[in-house]
Amino acid sequence: MTQTTKPKVVVGMSGGVDSSMAAALLKEEGYDVIGVTMQIWEATGPEVEGGCCSNSAIDDARRVAFILGIPHYVMNFRSYFKETVVDYFTQSYLYGETPNPCLACNKHVKFGEMLRKARGLGAEFIATGHYAQVLRDPNSERFLLSNSADARKDQTYALYMLTQEQLEHTLFPLAEYQKEHVREMARERGLGVGDKPESQEICFVPDDDYATFVRQRLEVPIKPGDFVDLAGKKLGRHEGIINFTIGQRKGLGVTFGKPMFVVGLNPERNEVVLGEDRDVYTDTLWAIDLNWISIPDLTEPLKVKAKIRYNSTGAPATIFPGEIGSCYGVMVRFDEPQRAVTPGQAVVFYQGNLVVGGGKIISDPRGRDRGSK
Repeated sequence: MTQTTKPKVVVGMSGGVDSSMAAALLKEEGYDVIGVTMQIWEATGPEVEGGCCSNSAIDDARRVAFILGIPHYVMNFRSYFKETVVDYFTQSYLYGETPNPCLACNKHVKFGEMLRKARGLGAEFIATGHYAQVLRDPNSERFLLSNSADARKDQTYALYMLTQEQLEHTLFPLAEYQKEHVREMARERGLGVGDKPESQEICFVPDDDYATFVRQRLEVPIKPGDFVDLAGKKLGRHEGIINFTIGQRKGLGVTFGKPMFVVGLNPERNEVVLGEDRDVYTDTLWAIDLNWISIPDLTEPLKVKAKIRYNSTGAPATIFPGEIGSCYGVMVRFDEPQRAVTPGQAVVFYQGNLVVGGGKIISDPRGRDRGSK
């Protein structure tokens, strides 16, 4: 009887436990596995333990590939990463947004350019150590994105932008596993990464000083401006809107005799709008740059659970299709007000365990931002 060989798959190996076990499981299942580590940013200064851009991360990935007996390559994605992720990240702050660079990296680099490179190597699939699951709807034949078995580690929020083509050619080997089980399996196989800490969220800002990083990379000066209240009354001066995000209380640089929170950013006027805690809540948001997964398009109002940040559990809402300026977008109306809805972040829609789709949160398109006149 002839044994059937499974297809070739390129596994993105960051040197961490999740991607290492993704490669190990696929190899054990009979896939023709190639390990690829993406060089996306030049590591500078002291290396952060577990950082995905460090030289030690590449060494860890190479060592795991050797143990597994699979080929391993290091591919240079630095220029493309700078263009699609870092430049996007820095420019977003000028628009009063708080971007999530990991979403841009997933969209353009990990599941975009890496898939293109993998197909060039003759691979049918790419795979990562994300905690998510790809399914196929037998009726619509659409590829679906579903929650992983480990609810605490589920990463579908960060994958809402995957297209049908990308889902068709992506494997998530850890979909059915709990994180601690993944660590234990890595220890059992002697991979040397079973106890490795989680990689930091934003690899190119190792000290978490986003404002300094943005200030150093932007070609335009960051100008001071005014703090204003909801009525537009001046309350004080700030050193630039790039230093602030919605819901922020600490680090304002001024005191008001009572707790004050950032409730809006107005880049046109260079204003930071302040209010009380109750003013940080809203029941409505608008989103553009939409990607639909379980449905081909949104043509009528739909009840969903909507997540406005990665670690959110989601909240019941109704989404409405419509035009937002010159863009196609959706209005999201929550059953209950949500705290710190932040332009630049993603809103992701769920029905049960399935991702319906998602998009980028923007400010009120009709100019009724908090603090505007």
